[in-house]
Amino acid sequence: MWYKALLFLIVLSLFPISIPAHAASSGTSETAALYRERQLLFEHMQAITGIPWYYLAAIDQYERSIHKNPKKKEAEGSAASSARKIGIAFTPEVWCGFLNPNSDDTNPASIAFFGGLGKDGDGDGKASPDNDLDAVYTMASYLSGFGYTEDDIRIALWNYYARDRNVEIVSELASLYRYHNRLHLVGSAFPVPLHYSYSYRSTWGDPRGWGGRRIHEGTDIFAGYGTPVRATRHGVIETMGWNPYGGWRVGIRDIDSLYHYYAHLNGFNKKFKVGDIVQPGDIIGYVGSSGYGKPGTSGKFPPHLHYGVYRDNGKAEYSYDPYPLLKRWEREEYKAKKKKKNKGSE
Repeated sequence: MWYKALLFLIVLSLFPISIPAHAASSGTSETAALYRERQLLFEHMQAITGIPWYYLAAIDQYERSIHKNPKKKEAEGSAASSARKIGIAFTPEVWCGFLNPNSDDTNPASIAFFGGLGKDGDGDGKASPDNDLDAVYTMASYLSGFGYTEDDIRIALWNYYARDRNVEIVSELASLYRYHNRLHLVGSAFPVPLHYSYSYRSTWGDPRGWGGRRIHEGTDIFAGYGTPVRATRHGVIETMGWNPYGGWRVGIRDIDSLYHYYAHLNGFNKKFKVGDIVQPGDIIGYVGSSGYGKPGTSGKFPPHLHYGVYRDNGKAEYSYDPYPLLKRWEREEYKAKKKKKNKGSE
């Protein structure tokens, strides 16, 4: 494998990768630069290993999302506060080998002897899980061992995570990066246009009785029939159809691996289908009162949008209160509109 490391060093000398430690806290332009630095690293690794950069980026983003505090602001660099700029992480058993007596082993030869995945990605003679180049090269090498097609990579992901949901989420993130051809995907939108009449309050955790005792896993936004419902963030449509509880509903997986659940719709935007890419502000459906019964049931409650957010931690998916997100997105959108109006009057 020495020749791959040598080739990597040659590529690095021609296209140097420098990830600035200050970039995470210096402002928007520096944040964009940090994303670009990451993308360059993934693209270089694609040139070395043949694994598409967007799959490496998707794994990196998924890894950083499952270790992220949901109360912190998502978007600009989930793991940017740490010394490492790459989120791909390995347990000592996986990196060094399950039977390796040295859980801090960085010797590529002994790691390989004990069946560990860890590899030297920058040619310094060490295989360190804390080295970004080593971590990305190790993951790319692991994936390439299964092949290079989409199906091959999905099989590799399943063998690595041993969970279908993880494979699906990584694949959806990869499709987002492939579609936009960039990592830096930011922006948000309130679920309904601000010029429509609507109201909402924090209702997450309230008791619900239909279908058995359960809690309310979202926030209800009351609005008139037919009010447009918008995608709040960049994402992929994961589900679209009927649910006995939610009626006509749409589920979108966003760039931070969050699942956004839009329920009780009156209908869908026929422009979209499962697997399509959406951006903040795209109209995906319309407010209704469907649900609580078999397909077509409607009118059992006032028209409103049930909006829920679910986070996947790598082992299970759970809901959390979307109200703070809604208030922030609403405030940011009002602020942007005011700024645009003031600029137009200058």
